[in-house]
Amino acid sequence: MVMMGAGPSRRTPGMEEDEEVSFDHFQILRAIGKGSFGKVCIVQKRDSRKMYAMKYVNKQQCIERDEARNVLRELQVMRRLQHPFLVNLWFSFQDEEDLFMVVDLLLGGDLRFHLQQKVQFKEETVKLYICELALALCYLQREHIIHRDIKPDNILLDEHGHVHITDFNVATVLKGSEKASSLAGTKPYMAPEVFAGPGYDYAVDWWSLGITAYELLRGSRPYEIRSGTTAAEAISTIHTQHVSFSSAWSDGIVALIRRLLTKDPENRPSRLSEIRSDPYLADVNWDAVLEKSVPPGFVPNKGRLNCDPTFELEEMILESKPLHKKKKRLAKSRNKHSKPLPTHMQTSLDTLTEDFMVFNREKMKRSESPAGHFPTAGWTEEHD
Repeated sequence: MVMMGAGPSRRTPGMEEDEEVSFDHFQILRAIGKGSFGKVCIVQKRDSRKMYAMKYVNKQQCIERDEARNVLRELQVMRRLQHPFLVNLWFSFQDEEDLFMVVDLLLGGDLRFHLQQKVQFKEETVKLYICELALALCYLQREHIIHRDIKPDNILLDEHGHVHITDFNVATVLKGSEKASSLAGTKPYMAPEVFAGPGYDYAVDWWSLGITAYELLRGSRPYEIRSGTTAAEAISTIHTQHVSFSSAWSDGIVALIRRLLTKDPENRPSRLSEIRSDPYLADVNWDAVLEKSVPPGFVPNKGRLNCDPTFELEEMILESKPLHKKKKRLAKSRNKHSKPLPTHMQTSLDTLTEDFMVFNREKMKRSESPAGHFPTAGWTEEHD
Protein backbone atom coordinates (compact mmCIF):
# COMPACT_ATOMS: atom_id res chain seq x y z
CA MET A 1 0.00 0.00 0.00
CA VAL A 2 1.28 3.45 -0.89
CA MET A 3 1.58 5.62 2.21
CA MET A 4 0.92 9.29 1.53
CA GLY A 5 3.24 11.38 3.68
CA ALA A 6 3.30 8.65 6.29
CA GLY A 7 6.81 9.30 7.60
CA PRO A 8 8.09 7.58 10.76
CA SER A 9 5.24 6.33 12.93
CA ARG A 10 5.03 8.34 16.14
CA ARG A 11 2.66 7.24 18.87
CA THR A 12 0.45 10.22 19.65
CA PRO A 13 -0.72 10.53 23.22
CA GLY A 14 -4.48 10.34 23.83
CA MET A 15 -6.53 13.42 23.16
CA GLU A 16 -7.56 15.73 25.94
CA GLU A 17 -11.20 15.25 27.00
CA ASP A 18 -12.41 18.55 25.52
CA GLU A 19 -9.95 18.82 22.65
CA GLU A 20 -11.62 19.26 19.26
CA VAL A 21 -10.70 16.71 16.60
CA SER A 22 -8.69 18.23 13.75
CA PHE A 23 -6.73 17.24 10.66
CA ASP A 24 -3.61 16.78 12.83
CA HIS A 25 -5.24 13.87 14.67
CA PHE A 26 -5.16 11.70 11.54
CA GLN A 27 -2.43 10.06 9.51
CA ILE A 28 -3.18 10.13 5.77
CA LEU A 29 -2.59 6.72 4.18
CA ARG A 30 -3.86 6.92 0.60
CA ALA A 31 -6.38 8.44 -1.77
CA ILE A 32 -9.20 6.10 -2.80
CA GLY A 33 -11.79 8.06 -4.73
CA LYS A 34 -14.16 10.94 -5.32
CA GLY A 35 -17.69 11.48 -4.08
CA SER A 36 -20.26 14.24 -4.26
CA PHE A 37 -18.76 15.74 -1.09
CA GLY A 38 -15.27 15.85 -2.61
CA LYS A 39 -12.25 13.57 -2.51
CA VAL A 40 -11.83 10.55 -0.26
CA CYS A 41 -8.77 9.07 1.41
CA ILE A 42 -8.00 6.37 3.96
CA VAL A 43 -6.83 7.75 7.31
CA GLN A 44 -5.83 6.39 10.70
CA LYS A 45 -6.68 8.22 13.90
CA ARG A 46 -3.42 8.64 15.74
CA ASP A 47 -4.63 7.99 19.29
CA SER A 48 -7.02 5.06 18.74
CA ARG A 49 -5.27 3.65 15.61
CA LYS A 50 -8.75 3.17 14.09
CA MET A 51 -9.04 3.41 10.32
CA TYR A 52 -11.62 5.64 8.63
CA ALA A 53 -12.45 7.19 5.28
CA MET A 54 -11.92 10.96 5.24
CA LYS A 55 -13.99 12.97 2.76
CA TYR A 56 -12.80 16.50 2.14
CA VAL A 57 -13.72 19.41 -0.08
CA ASN A 58 -11.97 22.71 -0.73
CA LYS A 59 -14.06 25.58 0.64
CA GLN A 60 -13.40 27.94 -2.24
CA GLN A 61 -14.24 25.29 -4.85
CA CYS A 62 -17.37 24.47 -2.85
CA ILE A 63 -18.52 28.10 -3.21
CA GLU A 64 -17.49 28.36 -6.88
CA ARG A 65 -19.45 25.19 -7.78
CA ASP A 66 -22.45 26.33 -5.73
CA GLU A 67 -22.30 23.17 -3.61
CA ALA A 68 -22.25 24.69 -0.12
CA ARG A 69 -25.96 24.03 0.51
CA ASN A 70 -25.65 20.35 -0.39
CA VAL A 71 -22.50 19.90 1.71
CA LEU A 72 -24.16 21.45 4.77
CA ARG A 73 -27.33 19.40 4.20
CA GLU A 74 -25.36 16.15 3.99
CA LEU A 75 -23.61 16.96 7.26
CA GLN A 76 -26.87 17.93 8.94
CA VAL A 77 -28.49 14.64 7.90
CA MET A 78 -25.54 12.36 8.69
CA ARG A 79 -24.89 13.63 12.20
CA ARG A 80 -28.34 12.40 13.31
CA LEU A 81 -27.97 8.88 11.88
CA GLN A 82 -26.34 5.62 12.93
CA HIS A 83 -27.24 2.23 11.47
CA PRO A 84 -25.45 -1.02 10.53
CA PHE A 85 -26.28 -0.59 6.82
CA LEU A 86 -25.33 3.08 6.46
CA VAL A 87 -21.92 4.70 6.07
CA ASN A 88 -21.90 6.48 9.44
CA LEU A 89 -20.33 9.84 10.23
CA TRP A 90 -17.76 9.94 13.05
CA PHE A 91 -16.19 13.40 12.92
CA SER A 92 -16.55 16.68 11.04
CA PHE A 93 -14.17 19.65 11.27
CA GLN A 94 -12.58 22.32 9.10
CA ASP A 95 -9.45 24.39 8.60
CA GLU A 96 -8.69 27.46 6.47
CA GLU A 97 -8.73 25.46 3.21
CA ASP A 98 -11.04 22.47 3.55
CA LEU A 99 -14.15 20.94 5.11
CA PHE A 100 -13.75 17.38 6.42
CA MET A 101 -16.11 14.50 7.16
CA VAL A 102 -14.64 11.30 8.66
CA VAL A 103 -16.83 8.24 8.10
CA ASP A 104 -16.81 4.43 8.32
CA LEU A 105 -14.11 2.90 6.15
CA LEU A 106 -15.54 0.29 3.77
CA LEU A 107 -12.92 -1.35 1.59
CA GLY A 108 -15.19 -3.64 -0.43
CA GLY A 109 -15.83 -1.08 -3.19
CA ASP A 110 -19.18 0.17 -4.43
CA LEU A 111 -21.61 -1.97 -6.42
CA ARG A 112 -20.99 0.12 -9.56
CA PHE A 113 -17.30 -0.83 -9.44
CA HIS A 114 -18.20 -4.53 -9.22
CA LEU A 115 -20.74 -4.24 -12.06
CA GLN A 116 -18.00 -2.65 -14.18
CA GLN A 117 -15.73 -5.57 -13.22
CA LYS A 118 -18.42 -7.85 -14.71
CA VAL A 119 -19.28 -9.51 -11.39
CA GLN A 120 -22.29 -11.81 -11.86
CA PHE A 121 -24.39 -11.29 -8.72
CA LYS A 122 -26.32 -14.42 -7.79
CA GLU A 123 -30.00 -14.17 -6.91
CA GLU A 124 -29.43 -15.16 -3.25
CA THR A 125 -26.87 -12.35 -2.93
CA VAL A 126 -29.26 -9.76 -4.37
CA LYS A 127 -32.03 -11.09 -2.12
CA LEU A 128 -29.84 -10.38 0.94
CA TYR A 129 -28.93 -6.92 -0.41
CA ILE A 130 -32.65 -6.12 -0.76
CA CYS A 131 -33.24 -7.15 2.87
CA GLU A 132 -30.28 -5.18 4.23
CA LEU A 133 -31.19 -2.09 2.20
CA ALA A 134 -34.84 -2.40 3.24
CA LEU A 135 -33.75 -2.24 6.91
CA ALA A 136 -31.70 0.88 6.18
CA LEU A 137 -34.56 2.55 4.26
CA CYS A 138 -36.98 1.76 7.06
CA TYR A 139 -34.60 3.39 9.56
CA LEU A 140 -34.25 6.48 7.34
CA GLN A 141 -38.03 6.69 7.05
CA ARG A 142 -38.35 6.62 10.82
CA GLU A 143 -35.91 9.53 10.89
CA HIS A 144 -38.11 11.31 8.25
CA ILE A 145 -35.36 11.14 5.60
CA ILE A 146 -35.65 10.38 1.88
CA HIS A 147 -32.23 9.48 0.46
CA ARG A 148 -33.28 10.27 -3.16
CA ASP A 149 -30.19 8.72 -4.76
CA ILE A 150 -30.23 4.97 -4.13
CA LYS A 151 -28.13 3.37 -6.91
CA PRO A 152 -25.16 0.96 -7.19
CA ASP A 153 -22.67 3.87 -7.02
CA ASN A 154 -23.98 4.82 -3.56
CA ILE A 155 -23.94 1.33 -2.06
CA LEU A 156 -20.60 0.31 -0.55
CA LEU A 157 -19.58 -3.18 0.56
CA ASP A 158 -17.66 -3.92 3.73
CA GLU A 159 -14.93 -6.57 3.73
CA HIS A 160 -17.49 -9.34 4.38
CA GLY A 161 -19.79 -8.20 1.55
CA HIS A 162 -22.60 -6.46 3.49
CA VAL A 163 -24.12 -3.32 1.92
CA HIS A 164 -23.98 0.23 3.28
CA ILE A 165 -25.76 3.29 1.88
CA THR A 166 -23.58 6.35 1.37
CA ASP A 167 -23.86 9.87 -0.11
CA PHE A 168 -26.61 11.91 1.53
CA ASN A 169 -25.83 14.88 -0.72
CA VAL A 170 -29.39 15.20 -2.07
CA ALA A 171 -31.23 13.65 0.89
CA THR A 172 -34.12 15.61 2.31
CA VAL A 173 -35.97 15.66 5.63
CA LEU A 174 -39.78 15.60 5.59
CA LYS A 175 -41.76 17.26 8.35
CA GLY A 176 -45.12 15.75 9.26
CA SER A 177 -47.23 14.89 6.23
CA GLU A 178 -45.40 17.23 3.83
CA LYS A 179 -43.99 15.97 0.54
CA ALA A 180 -40.78 16.72 -1.35
CA SER A 181 -41.06 18.39 -4.73
CA SER A 182 -37.63 19.15 -6.25
CA LEU A 183 -36.22 17.11 -9.14
CA ALA A 184 -33.37 15.45 -7.27
CA GLY A 185 -31.43 12.22 -7.78
CA THR A 186 -30.00 10.30 -10.75
CA LYS A 187 -32.51 10.10 -13.60
CA PRO A 188 -32.32 6.36 -14.47
CA TYR A 189 -33.16 5.54 -10.82
CA MET A 190 -35.79 8.21 -10.21
CA ALA A 191 -39.41 7.16 -9.61
CA PRO A 192 -42.09 8.37 -12.05
CA GLU A 193 -43.68 10.65 -9.43
CA VAL A 194 -40.40 12.60 -9.08
CA PHE A 195 -40.61 13.49 -12.80
CA ALA A 196 -44.37 14.03 -12.79
CA GLY A 197 -44.90 16.07 -9.62
CA PRO A 198 -46.51 17.71 -7.74
CA GLY A 199 -44.93 15.92 -4.76
CA TYR A 200 -43.50 12.61 -3.53
CA ASP A 201 -42.41 10.83 -0.36
CA TYR A 202 -40.40 7.83 0.89
CA ALA A 203 -41.76 5.50 -1.80
CA VAL A 204 -39.24 6.94 -4.30
CA ASP A 205 -36.34 5.19 -2.51
CA TRP A 206 -38.10 1.83 -2.84
CA TRP A 207 -38.51 2.35 -6.61
CA SER A 208 -34.75 3.04 -6.79
CA LEU A 209 -34.15 -0.17 -4.82
CA GLY A 210 -36.15 -2.06 -7.45
CA ILE A 211 -34.13 -0.54 -10.32
CA THR A 212 -30.88 -1.35 -8.47
CA ALA A 213 -31.88 -4.97 -7.74
CA TYR A 214 -32.79 -5.48 -11.41
CA GLU A 215 -29.48 -3.97 -12.57
CA LEU A 216 -27.41 -6.13 -10.21
CA LEU A 217 -29.07 -9.28 -11.57
CA ARG A 218 -29.08 -8.33 -15.24
CA GLY A 219 -26.10 -6.00 -15.63
CA SER A 220 -28.34 -3.36 -17.24
CA ARG A 221 -31.32 -1.25 -16.11
CA PRO A 222 -34.97 -2.02 -16.91
CA TYR A 223 -35.71 1.36 -18.58
CA GLU A 224 -33.79 3.27 -21.25
CA ILE A 225 -33.41 6.52 -19.30
CA ARG A 226 -30.19 8.55 -19.32
CA SER A 227 -28.95 11.74 -17.68
CA GLY A 228 -29.99 13.74 -20.78
CA THR A 229 -33.53 12.32 -20.85
CA THR A 230 -36.20 14.97 -20.21
CA ALA A 231 -38.85 14.51 -17.53
CA ALA A 232 -41.57 14.05 -20.19
CA GLU A 233 -39.46 11.43 -22.03
CA ALA A 234 -38.73 9.58 -18.76
CA ILE A 235 -42.43 9.42 -17.83
CA SER A 236 -43.29 8.19 -21.32
CA THR A 237 -40.55 5.52 -21.21
CA ILE A 238 -41.67 4.23 -17.80
CA HIS A 239 -45.30 4.01 -18.91
CA THR A 240 -44.73 2.48 -22.35
CA GLN A 241 -41.53 0.40 -22.27
CA HIS A 242 -41.96 -3.30 -21.58
CA VAL A 243 -39.67 -4.56 -18.82
CA SER A 244 -38.23 -7.98 -19.62
CA PHE A 245 -37.16 -10.41 -16.90
CA SER A 246 -34.67 -13.25 -17.36
CA SER A 247 -36.14 -16.75 -17.45
CA ALA A 248 -33.25 -17.77 -15.17
CA TRP A 249 -34.67 -15.68 -12.29
CA SER A 250 -37.08 -17.22 -9.82
CA ASP A 251 -40.74 -16.25 -9.94
CA GLY A 252 -40.33 -14.89 -6.40
CA ILE A 253 -37.68 -12.29 -7.17
CA VAL A 254 -39.42 -11.27 -10.40
CA ALA A 255 -42.65 -10.67 -8.45
CA LEU A 256 -40.79 -8.67 -5.76
CA ILE A 257 -39.00 -6.45 -8.30
CA ARG A 258 -42.30 -5.92 -10.15
CA ARG A 259 -43.85 -4.76 -6.86
CA LEU A 260 -40.96 -2.34 -6.20
CA LEU A 261 -41.41 -0.99 -9.75
CA THR A 262 -45.12 -0.31 -9.27
CA LYS A 263 -45.74 3.00 -11.06
CA ASP A 264 -48.38 4.23 -8.60
CA PRO A 265 -46.55 5.11 -5.33
CA GLU A 266 -49.74 4.46 -3.34
CA ASN A 267 -49.58 0.79 -4.36
CA ARG A 268 -45.79 0.42 -4.19
CA PRO A 269 -44.38 -1.23 -1.05
CA SER A 270 -42.65 1.49 0.96
CA ARG A 271 -42.74 0.13 4.50
CA LEU A 272 -40.77 -2.74 5.92
CA SER A 273 -43.94 -4.60 6.98
CA GLU A 274 -44.99 -4.63 3.29
CA ILE A 275 -41.61 -6.05 2.25
CA ARG A 276 -41.50 -8.59 5.08
CA SER A 277 -44.89 -9.95 4.07
CA ASP A 278 -43.69 -10.70 0.51
CA PRO A 279 -43.84 -14.50 -0.08
CA TYR A 280 -40.33 -14.48 -1.58
CA LEU A 281 -38.91 -13.18 1.74
CA ALA A 282 -40.97 -15.48 4.00
CA ASP A 283 -37.88 -17.51 4.96
CA VAL A 284 -35.78 -14.45 5.96
CA ASN A 285 -34.56 -14.23 9.57
CA TRP A 286 -34.67 -10.43 9.91
CA ASP A 287 -32.87 -10.39 13.27
CA ALA A 288 -29.98 -12.33 11.72
CA VAL A 289 -29.91 -9.95 8.75
CA LEU A 290 -29.72 -6.94 11.07
CA GLU A 291 -26.90 -8.54 13.06
CA LYS A 292 -25.01 -9.24 9.80
CA SER A 293 -24.90 -12.93 10.63
CA VAL A 294 -26.29 -13.99 7.23
CA PRO A 295 -23.19 -14.42 5.03
CA PRO A 296 -23.40 -12.60 1.65
CA GLY A 297 -22.88 -14.71 -1.44
CA PHE A 298 -20.31 -12.26 -2.83
CA VAL A 299 -17.23 -11.31 -0.80
CA PRO A 300 -14.97 -8.59 -2.26
CA ASN A 301 -11.37 -9.52 -2.99
CA LYS A 302 -9.38 -8.80 0.19
CA GLY A 303 -6.07 -8.89 -1.66
CA ARG A 304 -6.78 -5.71 -3.63
CA LEU A 305 -8.21 -2.24 -3.18
CA ASN A 306 -11.68 -2.29 -4.75
CA CYS A 307 -11.47 1.09 -6.44
CA ASP A 308 -9.80 2.84 -9.36
CA PRO A 309 -6.02 3.14 -8.62
CA THR A 310 -5.73 6.37 -10.65
CA PHE A 311 -7.11 8.37 -7.68
CA GLU A 312 -3.78 7.84 -5.90
CA LEU A 313 -1.80 9.16 -8.85
CA GLU A 314 -4.13 12.14 -9.30
CA GLU A 315 -3.71 13.15 -5.67
CA MET A 316 0.08 12.83 -5.70
CA ILE A 317 0.84 14.21 -9.18
CA LEU A 318 -2.03 16.35 -10.48
CA GLU A 319 -3.48 17.86 -7.29
CA SER A 320 -2.29 21.45 -6.85
CA LYS A 321 -2.88 21.32 -3.09
CA PRO A 322 -2.18 17.71 -2.06
CA LEU A 323 -3.50 16.73 1.34
CA HIS A 324 -0.24 15.23 2.63
CA LYS A 325 1.49 18.63 2.21
CA LYS A 326 -1.27 20.58 3.94
CA LYS A 327 0.59 21.25 7.20
CA LYS A 328 3.55 22.95 5.51
CA ARG A 329 1.30 24.83 3.11
CA LEU A 330 -0.93 26.24 5.85
CA ALA A 331 2.05 27.22 8.00
CA LYS A 332 3.54 29.09 5.04
CA SER A 333 0.27 30.85 4.15
CA ARG A 334 -0.23 31.98 7.77
CA ASN A 335 3.16 33.70 7.66
CA LYS A 336 2.46 35.74 4.54
CA HIS A 337 -0.35 38.03 3.47
CA SER A 338 -2.47 36.35 0.84
CA LYS A 339 -4.23 38.27 -1.90
CA PRO A 340 -7.72 39.31 -0.71
CA LEU A 341 -10.69 37.58 -2.34
CA PRO A 342 -13.57 39.44 -4.02
CA THR A 343 -16.07 40.63 -1.39
CA HIS A 344 -18.91 38.31 -2.45
CA MET A 345 -16.58 35.29 -2.36
CA GLN A 346 -15.19 36.22 1.05
CA THR A 347 -18.72 36.72 2.41
CA SER A 348 -19.80 33.29 1.11
CA LEU A 349 -16.69 31.67 2.59
CA ASP A 350 -17.30 33.30 5.96
CA THR A 351 -20.92 32.07 5.93
CA LEU A 352 -19.85 28.52 5.01
CA THR A 353 -17.21 28.51 7.76
CA GLU A 354 -19.76 29.74 10.28
CA ASP A 355 -22.52 27.30 9.22
CA PHE A 356 -20.32 24.18 9.03
CA MET A 357 -21.01 22.05 12.11
CA VAL A 358 -18.28 20.37 14.12
CA PHE A 359 -19.22 16.81 15.11
CA ASN A 360 -17.58 14.16 17.28
CA ARG A 361 -19.42 10.84 17.66
CA GLU A 362 -16.72 9.47 20.01
CA LYS A 363 -17.35 12.31 22.46
CA MET A 364 -21.11 11.91 22.05
CA LYS A 365 -20.91 8.18 22.81
CA ARG A 366 -18.88 8.88 25.95
CA SER A 367 -21.49 11.31 27.23
CA GLU A 368 -24.56 9.30 26.21
CA SER A 369 -26.86 7.97 28.87
CA PRO A 370 -28.40 4.51 28.26
CA ALA A 371 -31.66 6.26 27.37
CA GLY A 372 -29.95 8.38 24.76
CA HIS A 373 -28.62 5.59 22.56
CA PHE A 374 -29.11 5.54 18.81
CA PRO A 375 -31.80 3.10 17.66
CA THR A 376 -30.43 0.81 14.96
CA ALA A 377 -33.04 -1.87 14.35
CA GLY A 378 -36.03 0.03 13.17
CA TRP A 379 -38.14 -2.77 11.77
CA THR A 380 -40.47 -3.80 14.59
CA GLU A 381 -44.16 -3.40 13.87
CA GLU A 382 -44.72 -0.57 16.32
CA HIS A 383 -42.06 1.50 14.57
CA ASP A 384 -42.90 0.52 11.05
